[in-house]
Amino acid sequence: MKKGLLDFKEKILLFIKNNKKKIIWISSVAVIILATVIGCAIYVNDYYHVDGKALMEYTSQASSDSNSFTIDEDGLIIATPKEAEAGFIFYPGGKVEYSAYLPLMLELSERGILSVLIPMPFNLAVLDMNAADGIAERFPDIDVWYIGGHSLGGSMAASYLSKNLGAMEGVVLLASYSTADVTDSRVLSIYGSADGVMNREKYEKYKSNLPDGFTEIIIDGGNHAGFGMYGEQAGDGASDISSAEQISVTADYIADFILRK
Repeated sequence: MKKGLLDFKEKILLFIKNNKKKIIWISSVAVIILATVIGCAIYVNDYYHVDGKALMEYTSQASSDSNSFTIDEDGLIIATPKEAEAGFIFYPGGKVEYSAYLPLMLELSERGILSVLIPMPFNLAVLDMNAADGIAERFPDIDVWYIGGHSLGGSMAASYLSKNLGAMEGVVLLASYSTADVTDSRVLSIYGSADGVMNREKYEKYKSNLPDGFTEIIIDGGNHAGFGMYGEQAGDGASDISSAEQISVTADYIADFILRK
């Protein structure tokens, strides 16, 4: 027994000696993979949560009509007006809990626009750019559709539109820009004057992807996070207006753009 055990140990030591470089390489790769997995897990789980208190205050003050919404089996939040004049699909901002945009959807619904808020894998629209597929078909009575989104969600919405030009009339970009060519579509771009998150250089650079004479609105005193209800965002500027005010004004601009060509 002892001799057999010694022989086994000697074989292990010999194997390690003869394969030292390979073992070091495999161990290094394993460490890199583990670190990457841990890093990704930390990243995707570090996101902005909906401000439940602010949302409750908003819904308690909103009219009963604007509180009409459903959540389907796929998690889609659908705000349905009494008489829908158009449809709007919305992609949430990167690393933001999608329900933070419920107030905006309700405000648009109150203005006659059926609004569909889409959850994204790990709160990142880049992981499901085609999430809008099939949604318009679920509402055959609505002929006019737009897509939009906030920040990263806006960029992904524009990319979706560029690949599905016949499906939507245009795109609404909230504190966002389009890296894809949407010059053949209607475009509304809105951002706050105090936005400290949106990259202004890229915003100006990618204006060439938008049609001539696209509609641009700058909300005086608004910031980046003010389009949703998820509290302060790192690097953002201080807003001079509340999120509820910014959302209401934004809904006015969107409704005017979509319903009054």
